[in-house]
Amino acid sequence: MNMTKAGKVRRLERGDRSRKGIYILPNLFTTGSLFAAFYAIVQATVGNFEHSAVAIIVAAVLDSLDGRVARMTNTVSDFGKEYDSLVDLAAFGVAPALVFYEWGLKDLGKVGWLTAFIYVAATALRLARFNTQENKSSRYFQGLPCPAAAVVAASVLWSLASQSSVGQVIVWSNLFLVVLLSLAMVSSLPYRSFKDLDLKNRVPFVSLLILVFVFVLISFDPPRVLLLLSAGFLVSGPVAWLYFRQTGKSVFSADSTAPEEDSMSDTANEAGVDKI
Repeated sequence: MNMTKAGKVRRLERGDRSRKGIYILPNLFTTGSLFAAFYAIVQATVGNFEHSAVAIIVAAVLDSLDGRVARMTNTVSDFGKEYDSLVDLAAFGVAPALVFYEWGLKDLGKVGWLTAFIYVAATALRLARFNTQENKSSRYFQGLPCPAAAVVAASVLWSLASQSSVGQVIVWSNLFLVVLLSLAMVSSLPYRSFKDLDLKNRVPFVSLLILVFVFVLISFDPPRVLLLLSAGFLVSGPVAWLYFRQTGKSVFSADSTAPEEDSMSDTANEAGVDKI
C-alpha cells in the first residue's frame, strides 16, 4: 500500500517538473532580440555603426513578434514575461546608449556618458512603471515605448552612418535627441499601442496594396524613410496629448481594464519598450 502511494507521489512530482519547463517559440524571438542587441554593441566597438543601427531595428522587430506569437500559440508564461523585460532593458536601453556613446557622445567627455546613462535609467524606469501599473489603457501606451525610442535613435544613426565625419553641431544635436527620448519614455504622453489591430481577420484588398506600397517606399531609402516614420510616431504623442486635453477626454482612466503592451504585454511574454 505504501509503495503504491510512493509511486503516485513520484508520478506527480515528474508531472510537476514537466510543467515547469519553458516554451521555445516565443522565447526564441526574445533571445533573437537579445542577440541582435549584443551584436549592435559589438559592431559599435569596431566602428560599424550602420550595422549597429540595423541590428537595433531588427531587435525591435523581433520584440514586437514574441508577444503576438505567445498569444497566438497559447504559450504565455511568467518566465517569458520576466525574460522579455530583462531583454528589453538590454536591447532598448543599454544597447542604444552604448552605440550612441561610441558614435560621438564619448567626445563630449563626462556630459556624453552621463547622457547615455540617463537614457538607460529612463528605459529602466519606463519598464518598471509599466510592470506596476494597475490601470492600463487598451489603446495607448503611457509614455514612449522603449522599442520605439530605440528605433528613432537607430534611424538617426543609420542616416548619419554614411558620413565620413560628423561635426560637433550634429553630436550635440544627438545628445539633445537622447535626452528628449529619455523624457518621452518617462512622460505621460499617450502613444498608440495598435493592440486593437487584428491580424487574424480578413481585410479589404486595398489594405494589401497599401502594405506593398509601404514596402516599396521603404526600399527607396530605408534609413531616411524609417527615420521619417519613427519621428512621426514620436511627435504623435504630444499631438494626441493636446487633442485629448482640448476635448477633455481621459486616456488612462480607471475603467480601462484591457492591458497595455510594450511589445509583449497582456501578461503574455512581455513586461515592458517600454517597451516601447
